[in-house]
Amino acid sequence: KVAVNSAALTNPAIIAEASAEFGNQCVVSAIDAKSRPGGATGWEVYVKGGRENTGVDLIEWVRQVAELGAGEILLTSMDKDGTRDGFDLPMLAAVCEAVNIPVIASGGCGDIGSITELFEQTDSDAALAASIFHYGEATVDQVKAELAANHIPVRQPRQLVHPVS
Repeated sequence: KVAVNSAALTNPAIIAEASAEFGNQCVVSAIDAKSRPGGATGWEVYVKGGRENTGVDLIEWVRQVAELGAGEILLTSMDKDGTRDGFDLPMLAAVCEAVNIPVIASGGCGDIGSITELFEQTDSDAALAASIFHYGEATVDQVKAELAANHIPVRQPRQLVHPVS
């Protein structure tokens, strides 16, 4: 897979070209977004590692990247990233409603409960979590057990095929 972010805003055709060449399952549109300044409703897309506001409406952009052939979206909330205060559920719900491709939630995971809440309140397909694993606060198995306990489907790992000698 390849993820495109800032380059796609400069040249949206890169998504269509990559999708045509390699298939949309290989193209991930990585998007950094933040609430509109001044308390206005909605979110805007940022580039350059979340440092520069493009003024582009998030919902319009996700619809465009889906139409261009992105196979999934990796959506990072710049408002929540690093806060460990939970995912940006309203933003994620709006994006999931706007497109029919998988959405990976990023930014704000604080604990296992954040992940459970994400899947209970949005149609996100995956959760990106780092700190809870890096600092040994949870394991992948603990997250899977909590999701299963809350009746949230968990994909089982693929069985590795070992070559026969």
